[in-house]
Amino acid sequence: MKKIDLSIIIPIYNEEDSILPLYKQIIQSIDNKLVYEIIFINDGSTDQSLELINQLLLKDSNIKIINFISNKGKSEALNYGFKNCFGRIVITIDGDLQDDPNEFFSLIDKINSGSDMVTGWKKDRKDSISKKILSKIFNFVLRVLTGIKIHDFNCGLKAYKRSVVKSVNIYGGLHRFIPILANNKGFIVDEIIVNHREREFGTSKYGNSRIFHGFFDLITVLFLNKYFNRPLHLFGSLGFILLLAGFIINIDLTFKWFYYNQWITPFKNPIFFLGILLIVIGFQFFSTGLIGELIVYFNRQKQPDNDDVEFYNYD
Repeated sequence: MKKIDLSIIIPIYNEEDSILPLYKQIIQSIDNKLVYEIIFINDGSTDQSLELINQLLLKDSNIKIINFISNKGKSEALNYGFKNCFGRIVITIDGDLQDDPNEFFSLIDKINSGSDMVTGWKKDRKDSISKKILSKIFNFVLRVLTGIKIHDFNCGLKAYKRSVVKSVNIYGGLHRFIPILANNKGFIVDEIIVNHREREFGTSKYGNSRIFHGFFDLITVLFLNKYFNRPLHLFGSLGFILLLAGFIINIDLTFKWFYYNQWITPFKNPIFFLGILLIVIGFQFFSTGLIGELIVYFNRQKQPDNDDVEFYNYD
């Protein structure tokens, strides 16, 4: 197989009017000296998107198609693209023409200067006011919670070294948090300001419900970040708090029983049951954490951790 310099991954969902203009812009922006592949991922489109991509495939041997029969979402689309790309550098770009292919070489230069991943920053964003406000809140919260100093976590225009895309596993709505996942793996994450354009065709595929989905996805990412390999740190902390509260309640009741002759009457004093319940649940949390630690330990014994190791083929 020939060595590929650049992989361009484009998720497509009902973007029939944008596909041909986007393809032409990409071809015009690519240096002829680069060996490239363009991977269109048709995410269950119900318009003519797949037919148009197939027409391009007949004309350009550098094009590949991954076709989903039904809509699986952007995360699944990118995940399949990451698993099936072979470029030394990988660029993702949305299919709605709002991202500018002329930014490719700015991203590539940043990768070549030492960054492992570069995300675009749509500083002058061409979207509705509501989208801009929600985006600013979303990105501010992520900066505070993760300590990663970038302004636009969810920009569709990103560049990666191949080792990054082969290391991250995204599903659900985790595509919004790829910079966090890459940073957790020890990769250098950077950003550059990129041009953002008005939407020419169609409407946005993302509704307000993604705010709620994004909240739960954020919890998933934060859990994977801190506690995936240390489950006892999470469950043990919760268990300790519950145990401590239960012991304080029962010690207080016992003290009053000995010194003030206040009998513990469970049916008249329900706080006694609360103390017992907190102790039982606290022990259960500890047990869950220990079981999680054992699972992590035995999984590590079965296979080496190659997440931070790069393999090279010199043939």
